[in-house]
Amino acid sequence: MDGAAELTGARYAALGTTDPGQDGLTEIRTGGTEPPSGVVSVPIHVHDEVFGHLHLAGKRHDAPFTAEDEQLLHVLAAQAGIAIGNARLYETARQRERWIEGAAAVTTALLTGEAAADALKTVAEGARALADAAAGVILQRTAAGGMEIVTASIYEDPGDVVGTTIEPGSPVLVQLLGGEPVFIDDSATDPRMTTHVRHRFGPSMMLPLQADGRLIGTLALPRRPGDRPYTAVERLLATQFASQAALALVLADAQHSRERLAVYEDRDRIARDLHDLVVQRLFATGMLLESAQRRTEDTDPAHELLGRAVDELQSTIQEVRTAIFALQQPPAEAPTSLRGRVLRETAGASSVLGFQPSTHFKGPVDTIVPDQVATHLVAVLRRALAAASGRADVSRLEITIDTTTPLPDGRDAVRLKVYDDGGTGAGDGGGTTVRWQSPL
Repeated sequence: MDGAAELTGARYAALGTTDPGQDGLTEIRTGGTEPPSGVVSVPIHVHDEVFGHLHLAGKRHDAPFTAEDEQLLHVLAAQAGIAIGNARLYETARQRERWIEGAAAVTTALLTGEAAADALKTVAEGARALADAAAGVILQRTAAGGMEIVTASIYEDPGDVVGTTIEPGSPVLVQLLGGEPVFIDDSATDPRMTTHVRHRFGPSMMLPLQADGRLIGTLALPRRPGDRPYTAVERLLATQFASQAALALVLADAQHSRERLAVYEDRDRIARDLHDLVVQRLFATGMLLESAQRRTEDTDPAHELLGRAVDELQSTIQEVRTAIFALQQPPAEAPTSLRGRVLRETAGASSVLGFQPSTHFKGPVDTIVPDQVATHLVAVLRRALAAASGRADVSRLEITIDTTTPLPDGRDAVRLKVYDDGGTGAGDGGGTTVRWQSPL
């Protein structure tokens, strides 16, 4: 513009775009704030499209613009079109490179072992930075048929963004659940937007996270109110990013599933080895000791020693079987059986005690103890473990759950016994015993 004004002697020059904001340009003026009359204007073409117009007015000495001035203006407009076209190509190449690098970084992060929630946050953060958005949020389908924001990456305090729900019946929901992208010029005024946080944002993209026919969710990238809308190039690059991120999420989930399966298989193998080898050998050794005990007299000192050895072996067999059961439980899931719940409580207490409590189960505790009774038992056990953890010099803690001994009136019952050797009198064979029982 400066060159056009100087060459033609104009006091006023302006470049106005036909699509303000898309290229970050609006009308630019030099030599005054209001154009005088008698403006000469020529279009600027960029790749056969009218990008805008170059305006000149107010020639010095109030002389009229000549045909030579207008021809010169056309030449300058053509050169400006070429320069703007090259700048667009360069910026598009930079944007494409940045989005490709960002997508690769997100994919690498997802495939290095992140948890599901962390993986979604990684996608949201990466997309927000690449799109220069005010926020990056992930929405997923709800049981009621809507969509809910499950994670958000935002410059300012996320406040009540996470948990925001698009209720069934929303005009935009059909597109989102159908895996279609949605582009919005202004979230605050678009009638399709119905959430209570829409007024906090301006232009937005809502892109499907979809791979192998599976809709994982929607990636939304809203900008601040008043920010420029997304260009066609930005929309295309963000859509491609969302597709790659969705594929990476599926691959990461499959990788985690394979890793969990490998852990389960390894635990099953260890459990089988313990059962088939260790337990059988201990049982055989116990039978030999019982046979040797029967060959001794009751008054023989060896008789009592052999009996104690048999008892210790039976206790060891019980503990090994308990360990086998624990190995067969999925490690990432909360146990629902009484046996599993008890083992979880003792495992938690072991970190405080500094050793693993000894746990014994007698009878079919998982099949005959009702859930309500099991809940009371676990509560009593938890209190007993907490009390034992607070006593001094506890080096031994034994837990017994027994369903084989009925009550005096003949009813079936479950009994809990928690013994620890800590506290006053422990050195003299004392200790603390907690007993609890309930009819079944």
